[in-house]
This record gives sequence, structure tokens and C-alpha cells, in this order.
Amino acid sequence: MRLAVVIPAKDEEERIDATVRAALAIEGVDVVVVVDDGSSDRTAVTARAAGARVVRHHRNRGKATALESGAALVRDLEQPPDGVVHDAAGRALATDEPRALLLVDADLGATAAATAALAVPVLAGEADASIAVLPPQSSPGGGRGLVVGLARRGILAATGWTPTQPLSGMRCLTREAFERARPLAPGWGVETAMVVDLLRAGMRVVEVPCDLQHRVSGRGWRAQAHRAAQYRDVVRALAARGQLGAVLPPRG
Repeated sequence: MRLAVVIPAKDEEERIDATVRAALAIEGVDVVVVVDDGSSDRTAVTARAAGARVVRHHRNRGKATALESGAALVRDLEQPPDGVVHDAAGRALATDEPRALLLVDADLGATAAATAALAVPVLAGEADASIAVLPPQSSPGGGRGLVVGLARRGILAATGWTPTQPLSGMRCLTREAFERARPLAPGWGVETAMVVDLLRAGMRVVEVPCDLQHRVSGRGWRAQAHRAAQYRDVVRALAARGQLGAVLPPRG
């Protein structure tokens, strides 16, 4: 089974080159798709120059939509309506066996190569989806773990499983698993909802340690606004799956 990498990105001109090149170097990867989700910089141009196929959203549409767009392009490359599509080495991209999808955050830079570990249990048939567990980051973040705690409690209440890092965006899924998770929950609720939906569908989900480093959110007002949006979207995702009462504190 071959791998296709999908990288949602917004204003990642500085890091996307290294991320794409690291992804292309992973064994089994012959397609890297970058979804430029409304960037105002040269993310798309830089990604294409690094060897990625690029989908552009002219306005920001959120991570879930970016992942959907990336997976849709992979499907089009595998089953082209007008002739066979080839990669840079001249190999045909069409296939009867859909590629597994390796979801990679755009800000990983060269450490994106370590996401190769996520593909091992999936390609071996030991899991339908894998989630990266990251080590302590070189730069500490400014969050207090509220969103992580909310997501963890919601997943536990819905499925009986407690993930270590429920918001980790680095994942590998079989195409069947990706389809089972659709439609993806909007916004920043996508990771939490994906785990709930896959486990409820009887899919096997595992966590895999990966030596990844990414840009962490600080303590400024932009970072706080980002965390507030994350919290809102996780609440919405859990509420849509009947778990809001299980994770919010009782009144009175």
C-alpha cells in the first residue's frame, strides 16, 4: 500500500518547504498534497516548488474542509477522468488500491519525517488509524490544558478509551477509516470527533510516539483567541455526538 500525505496550511511560507521535502522522503509516499487554506503569503508557491501538489482555498475554510479538499485531490489523482496522472519520477498515480492518508501539520518542518512511524501499524493491517504522541516541545506553550482535558473526557465518555493527546493532528488512516469519519466535524473539533466516530464504528485506533517538533501557541491574545475557538469547536463536536452533558460540570 502506498501513502499520500495531506498537509493543511495557512501562512506557513517559512516552514512548508522543509515539511514537504521531509514528507516526500518518507518511504511509500508518492503524493504530497498541500491545501493552502486562505494564506496571505507564499505558502502555495513555496509548497509547489518543494514538490507538492497544491489546492488553494481563496478564503480560510477551516482545517476539516482543508483535509476534505486534500483527500478529494488524492482520489482524483488515483482515478483521473481524463487519462493517467504521473508523479515527478514518471510513475503512474492511478491505483486500484487507495492510498492510506498521512495527515501532517504544516509547521513540523524537517521533523515531519518522523510521522513515518504512524504508517507502520496502518500499513501492516494492525490498526485502521494511528495518532501521534509528541514529546515535550523545545518551546513551552502557554495553554493550561483545558481543551485537551475537555477532548479527553469527551472521548472517554463516548467510547471508553482515554487518549494521551486527543488533539494531535498528525494521523495515518486507511481510506476506509477516513470515509467512516466523514463528514468531518467543522473547525478545531475535527480530531476529537474523528476518534469518537472511528471507535464507534468499530475501527482500531492506536497511539504512536513520534519525535515531532512544531510551533506552539504562546500567551498573547491571538493564542488565547485560538484556544477559545478550539474549546468552542470541541464542545460542538461532542454535543453533536451526544456527549455534552458528560463533559461539562453540573449546574448549581
